[in-house]
Amino acid sequence: RVVDFIGNSANVKILKKMFYISLAVIVASDFLVHRGHAYFIWDEWPGWGALYGFVSCVVIIKVSKFLGHQGGLMKKEDYYDR
Repeated sequence: RVVDFIGNSANVKILKKMFYISLAVIVASDFLVHRGHAYFIWDEWPGWGALYGFVSCVVIIKVSKFLGHQGGLMKKEDYYDR
């Protein structure tokens, strides 16, 4: 039932609204966390972990695409059909 709800294109607006509400709740709850034991200064900033994780993920994707396309690691689709 959940897969059918998520896969249905009629529910896109509801899913987007649920996603944005949950994102706002998570970001707002990050301001309530006690950070008295932070070792680095940036560990005290609300949202630092999410920002660091997002930027790291984007960098990993970009480096992987560069290595695949420009670095010659990617092969053509018919590579094994020869």
